[in-house]
Amino acid sequence: MDRTAQLPFPGAESALAHVPPRGPDGARTGIRTKAVRVLEANWTGTSTVPSRGLYPHQWSWDSAFIAIGLRHLSPLRAQTELETLLAAQWGDGRVPHIVFNPSVPLDAYFPSPDFWRSVSAGRAAGAPRTVQTSGIVQPPVHALAAWLVHEADPGLSRARGFLARVHPRLAAWHRYLLHRRDLGGAGLAAVVHPWEQGMDNSPCWDGPLARVTPAPARSFRRADLAHGAPEDRPTDLDYGRYVRLAAAYRDRGYRDAPGGGHGAGRGGFAVEDPAFNALLIASEHALARIARELGAAGTARQARAERLTDVLIDRLFDERKGMFLCRDVRSGEPIPERGVGGLIPLLLPTLPREVADALVRTLTGPHFGLGVSTRLVPSYDLLGESFDRQRYWRGPAWFNTAWLVERGLRTHGERARADALRSAVLALADTSGFAEYVDPYTGEACGATGFGWTAALALDLSYGPYDPQHPRAPYGRRHPHDPLGRTAERPLHDQTTASSELRGGDRG
Repeated sequence: MDRTAQLPFPGAESALAHVPPRGPDGARTGIRTKAVRVLEANWTGTSTVPSRGLYPHQWSWDSAFIAIGLRHLSPLRAQTELETLLAAQWGDGRVPHIVFNPSVPLDAYFPSPDFWRSVSAGRAAGAPRTVQTSGIVQPPVHALAAWLVHEADPGLSRARGFLARVHPRLAAWHRYLLHRRDLGGAGLAAVVHPWEQGMDNSPCWDGPLARVTPAPARSFRRADLAHGAPEDRPTDLDYGRYVRLAAAYRDRGYRDAPGGGHGAGRGGFAVEDPAFNALLIASEHALARIARELGAAGTARQARAERLTDVLIDRLFDERKGMFLCRDVRSGEPIPERGVGGLIPLLLPTLPREVADALVRTLTGPHFGLGVSTRLVPSYDLLGESFDRQRYWRGPAWFNTAWLVERGLRTHGERARADALRSAVLALADTSGFAEYVDPYTGEACGATGFGWTAALALDLSYGPYDPQHPRAPYGRRHPHDPLGRTAERPLHDQTTASSELRGGDRG
């Protein structure tokens, strides 16, 4: 297979040789040194894997979070991370959740490229011909990441034309979600597989998944159990349902259609998720800033972000529970489970004060216990019947959701709580060996260690708190050195399958 689709420019394989000195807030250099070692160990030459053993390919939202951390060490490498991912974008605009590395054996990860068959099954949707990918997506945090990477070194970004080159692809990605994935007809994007939302094994999916007939256990081999304890991972029954959903979507050519009547959602799973849509809205705000940087007004993007925030509240906010809930598109009913995704809309700057206050009360109350009984935000309701402090997304705390909640707390003036959460993230990332996730009560490591986004986001927070009043100067300082150099590189690779929509601009 042609690897050129995964090589945005030459020289990207250089090492992260430099660790910046002590930050203005007195943060220890020790955690930065350790974080750099993790990111260096997980670097493939063009992108960063989440985990060498468990996740040996490039994952979509992992790379966005990783770029956010890398921007402090090398804005060039952070740009590379996003460019490599976007080089595998499909012609219909979707950004696949996995970009496969052809040098990794097929049996190292399941579902592997021969399961997804993107080149053949995704042909009608414009799947790239020179790289193999999955056919589903992950949360759209990419435009936010691109803007933060640009802010880290605007001079380098402008010299390389970084934003000018990624903007059409990010705009096409958002169009795909806002149009092809508006399965409920209200304006929100729906996910058609639990893996798309990123919180794969959440009890929030149990109801919709119960309609799915699982694939027989003998029809697939779980590579994840070779790297994690079975009691920490999804059950075989749930995994069989995941496989059935993915195979059905593949066999329909990865088609999407409103209402789940054909294509996406037809197999019984189509859910409007608050975290997925909050990240889409946050990235719409970021795209508005990108548009202004490129000389456009950005007003349409800003208006859309504010309008979608209102829709999110009207459709998914449960005043009685004090948080956002998922909505089952098939039944039209809210899903009553309390998951951490229902707190992520705290990120949104135009959230009404009363909604933000309700989210903070829920975050610190008995259902999530932050700062009272838990050290990081648990992934699921502490009082829920399905709570399990160690099983994947059914209770353990994750560092990416902690980063998002920390940013949301600062956005709404909750400085003391944000400071405490930031300190907990830094302490637990260090003591857990940059674990994939941790026990929310004790901070004990679970899953893989040396995890990419844990290292990257701890690195990001080590530079000090996000200041929503002065976002253009991340943490009050600029990176002192770019170890990868500042050479002018060739542009982002254009897929031969890309549509004219991908190549066109968006003045929104």
